[in-house]
Amino acid sequence: MKKLLTTAIVLAIFYVSHAIAGGDDTETLVRQDWAFEGMTGTFDREDLQHGFQVYKEVCAACHGIKRIRFRELSSLGYNEDEIKAIAAGYEVKVGPDDMGEMYDRAARPSDAFPPPYANDKAARAANNGALPPDLSLISKARVGGADYLYSLLTGYGGEVPAGQEVSEGLYYNPWFPGHQIAMVPPLQEGIVTYSDGSSPSIAEMAKAVTTFLAWAAEPEMETRKQSGIEALIYLAVFSLLMYLVMRQVWSRVEK
Repeated sequence: MKKLLTTAIVLAIFYVSHAIAGGDDTETLVRQDWAFEGMTGTFDREDLQHGFQVYKEVCAACHGIKRIRFRELSSLGYNEDEIKAIAAGYEVKVGPDDMGEMYDRAARPSDAFPPPYANDKAARAANNGALPPDLSLISKARVGGADYLYSLLTGYGGEVPAGQEVSEGLYYNPWFPGHQIAMVPPLQEGIVTYSDGSSPSIAEMAKAVTTFLAWAAEPEMETRKQSGIEALIYLAVFSLLMYLVMRQVWSRVEK
């Protein structure tokens, strides 16, 4: 009984902490139909490339994706030359050299995306004390996942409820814990023009970058799902064969 009570307390703490991390209103999130959901869901390559463009042009100034390497962008549909060109636009600190000094060089496909700031203190100093989180796993780190991110990105500009004050330097967002967030509204009309010449709406940019961040949190998702389906098919065939063998064996037993 004591072990059962301890387990219940641990689970309660776990779910409460996750609810706090994900916001107060996960039950009323703006739900979207995500192509990558479900057992057979896959990422839309066009959405992934658009989302990466939104991340690179809007989010990357403050938020890193340190767990992603440039070569993994092949999953987005980029070829080797395109990945080399993307990587060359970044600098990474490497070394030490023969003099014991660290130095900068152009990134290579094997490198991880460099962080936007040298360290957390520099990041806080540039953002009025707030620390912009790394976005590599943000889709997995928030209750509601992709729906939470989409809701947060499209949740600016709403009317502040009566009786609630928004502190100076913060912005009202009903999806953020406490409903006040230090991040300036990141998405604005006309801030990004896709490579096909189209100008996406805020909702379209939010959905695209959320798709990209869902991929960043689990780049191997499609492979894992495919392996799971193959394993289920194998187990189904194996079970059928074992059943037939069992029938054959027991048919020889006299009743």
